[in-house]
Amino acid sequence: MTERDTDIDFDFFEEEPPTQESSRADRLMRRSGGGPQGPQRPPRAPANLTPLLRLVGLIAFAILIIVLLVFWVQSCREAGKTKTYKSYMTKVSEVAASSQQIGRQLSTTLLAQGLKQSAVEQRIAGLARQEQLNVDRAREITPPGTLRDEHDALIEALQFRVSGLNGLATALAATVSTKNTTRAAGVLASQMQRFLASDVIYDDEFRVPSVAELKRQGVTGTNESGGPLVPDSNFLQSADFVTTTSMVSVLSKIRGGAVTPSQGGLHGTNIVSVKALPEGTELSTSTQTRVIVRTNLAFQVAIEDSGDSQETGIPVKLTIVQSGSDPVEKTATINFISAGETKVITFRNFPAPNFQTPAVLKVEVQPVPGETKTDNNSADYPIIFSA
Repeated sequence: MTERDTDIDFDFFEEEPPTQESSRADRLMRRSGGGPQGPQRPPRAPANLTPLLRLVGLIAFAILIIVLLVFWVQSCREAGKTKTYKSYMTKVSEVAASSQQIGRQLSTTLLAQGLKQSAVEQRIAGLARQEQLNVDRAREITPPGTLRDEHDALIEALQFRVSGLNGLATALAATVSTKNTTRAAGVLASQMQRFLASDVIYDDEFRVPSVAELKRQGVTGTNESGGPLVPDSNFLQSADFVTTTSMVSVLSKIRGGAVTPSQGGLHGTNIVSVKALPEGTELSTSTQTRVIVRTNLAFQVAIEDSGDSQETGIPVKLTIVQSGSDPVEKTATINFISAGETKVITFRNFPAPNFQTPAVLKVEVQPVPGETKTDNNSADYPIIFSA
């Protein structure tokens, strides 16, 4: 074998260079992860995705904080608004109650027995000074912005009460020597009309609009003292005071004269009826009456002026006597009653009674000056309470 032959043999077994097709297939296998390189790894998330998620979370958290902050601020604002309105009404309630009490004192003064005209004048002048203090207190109160007009009306109503008291005191002094009682009484009645005007202004221009505004603002409940949210204040205790006829009675009593339409006029009152409310059951003095007890239980007493004279300041007393319980007493006053007129008084707010034991309801009307027949001024009514 020659050297040439050997070379030929080696050339036959020599590896041929890879073709273009095999090289392409090999590259595809590498890319697909096959072959000896093992299984393909899962794809990795982009390097900037984690910071993005964190940013989204922070933004969501910030939005939540802002929403909660808005609700908190709104809640504090509502609580502050409610406190402002209730604090204002608490201050107004003190002034309104003081003014109403002065009105009661005026009524007592005008109907009091034994007071001379000069003493009545001095008392009324003192009440005017007290009422002026209420005006000054009201002016020092700062109302919420939405109640400025209503607060101005409150002050105006109080000023009418001051002017009425001053005018009444002045009128008493000016008419002290007036012989014509009717003419003098007319002057007094014209001053009393200022009190009626003050009550109308208080109700129509202050109380009613204030109730509506607080309702619109969502403020409910009671004031800070536990009383009505918007207080009431009635200065004039009886509308009869604004009439000349009634003031004739007042002036005659002050001057020490007889309160009669003519000389020798009769004086007297009597009990017409007593009814249990709300059913309206009329009580009897001879037979026991069953009285249904409800939360709004009340007794309505009708009193008639059985004489031919106008009467003033008549106390009426109602007493319930029941074995095993303390007597329950209620009192009221008829400010004015004309001859032949019937006035109705309603007694309310009774405690829970005993349903097992009979009771007696007694009504007593104090005799008026000059009254001689008093056997019809009181009556007893046997009753038994039932649920």
